[in-house]
Amino acid sequence: MSFKYLHITLGTTDQITLQFELANNPLTALWVERMAAKEQYPLDDPTRFYGFNLPQEEEQRAVQMIQNCISAINQHYPIIEREFTHAGDQDCLNYLHNIFERYHGLLDQQTHDFWTTAPASTRQALSDLNVAVHRCESLRTNNPRVVCTWFGLPKSKTLTFDLLNTCGTTNLTFGGVYLNYVEIGKTLLDLATDNDNYIADDAFKPFDHYSADFVVRFYTQSPEEITTTIDNMRTYYNQHIPFFHKHGLTTFEDPRLQPLHFMVANLIETMPREQLMYEIQQRQYISEVYFT
Repeated sequence: MSFKYLHITLGTTDQITLQFELANNPLTALWVERMAAKEQYPLDDPTRFYGFNLPQEEEQRAVQMIQNCISAINQHYPIIEREFTHAGDQDCLNYLHNIFERYHGLLDQQTHDFWTTAPASTRQALSDLNVAVHRCESLRTNNPRVVCTWFGLPKSKTLTFDLLNTCGTTNLTFGGVYLNYVEIGKTLLDLATDNDNYIADDAFKPFDHYSADFVVRFYTQSPEEITTTIDNMRTYYNQHIPFFHKHGLTTFEDPRLQPLHFMVANLIETMPREQLMYEIQQRQYISEVYFT
C-alpha cells in the first residue's frame, strides 16, 4: 500500500479538506484496493451528513425525505399501504424497511417484478427509502457522521473470520473512518435496537461484505454505553436462540454477532473539535475523496 493519507474535501466554494492517516492493519490495504474501483461509479449522495444540525432541523429533513420516497413509490404502484406517522415510530420504520428489503431485493438479488419493471425514478425512490428510514432512526442519538457510498459499485468482497477477529473493535474513535455496512438487511445490533417484528428470515445479515463505502464518525461512546448495548444484544439473542442457531450462530460470542467497527483511517486534528464541527456544519457537501 503506497498511500499514507485519505483526504475528504467538503463544500462547493469555500472548501476545507480533512486529512486522515491510514490505519496500519491488513484490512486497510484491502479497502484502499476497493477504493480504486470507485472512480467508475458516482457518489450516491454527496450530502449524507447526519447530526450536524439542530435536532428539529435533522428531523424535518428526515421526515421530508421519507414522505417524498413514499409518494414517489406509490405513484408508480401503491405498495406502501401503511400511513407514515412520525420519525419516532420505530414500528412504522421497521415496516418501511421491510418494504425496501422485499421489493428492492437483498444484496445482488434485485429480481422482484416491482423492481425489474419500475422506472429509474421509482427504483431510486425505493433505494432512498432505506436511507430515509435510517436517517429517521439516527434521530435517536443524532450522533454526527458522514457517509460515502458509490452507486453500483459491486459488493463482492467479504470479511474473513480472521479479519473479523483481528480488525474489529467495539470502541469508536472521534474522526475515525470505518467500513460502512453494505448488506441489505439487519445485524443483531439492529434487530435488538429496533425490536423489528417484520424482518424476513433471510434479511438478517451480519457484517460480511465490504466495499469502498465508508463512514466517518465524529463521536465516541463511553464504556458504559458499549456495555449497555452488548447487554441488550445478548438479551435479544437469548430470546431468539432457535432463530440464530438456524443461521449457524450457536454462541453470542461469535464475532459475526458483535457490534464491531472496522477502522481504516483516523482524522489528523488541526483545530479544536468545536471549531471543526462548525466548519463541517457549514459545508455539508462532499466534493472530493482521494489518497496521497
